[in-house]
Amino acid sequence: MDFRDVIEGAKGGLEKFAASLPGFKGYKEKEWRREADKLLRGKLADELSAQLRRLNELQLQLVDSGLIEFTDDMGRAIKKLENLIDRIKTATYGYSGFFDAIKVKEAQLDAIYAFDAKLLEQLPKVAEAIGAVEQDIEAGTGISAGIKKLVKVIADLAEQFEKRKEVITGFGEGTQAEEEPPAAQ
Repeated sequence: MDFRDVIEGAKGGLEKFAASLPGFKGYKEKEWRREADKLLRGKLADELSAQLRRLNELQLQLVDSGLIEFTDDMGRAIKKLENLIDRIKTATYGYSGFFDAIKVKEAQLDAIYAFDAKLLEQLPKVAEAIGAVEQDIEAGTGISAGIKKLVKVIADLAEQFEKRKEVITGFGEGTQAEEEPPAAQ
């Protein structure tokens, strides 16, 4: 689902009229791009939260099965996923004020959206790793290795998310820094 299309479809008559005004259109389009990315990050956080619920259920399953020696490892995976979800929810969405040193351009906003969309595509890896741990628990073998692999998958996704800052500043994957011309003196 492309949230930019959702935003476009939700525009009312007044918004469409305002967007036609000179000077206002570019400002409003930036806002719509930011809103689309915010919706995308919300979707990403929601999907990861569903996986977090699975992890919490698996931790209870470990306890119920008498496999308490693995609960600390599972707790570490849970904590990493909770931290990632929090970072996604609170991540900046490409806003820059009038006096900010870094001016975020439309191309950068599009790059941020594309970056976040790529993260969404990585979520099946998390679900698969959790599924593998679930199977390990049911089989009663390979639990430690499965949890370690899960922690690595979550850590890799978190590391990838950290690169988002580079996209915002214009030095990340698929973007190029746009410098503001020096102010006239």
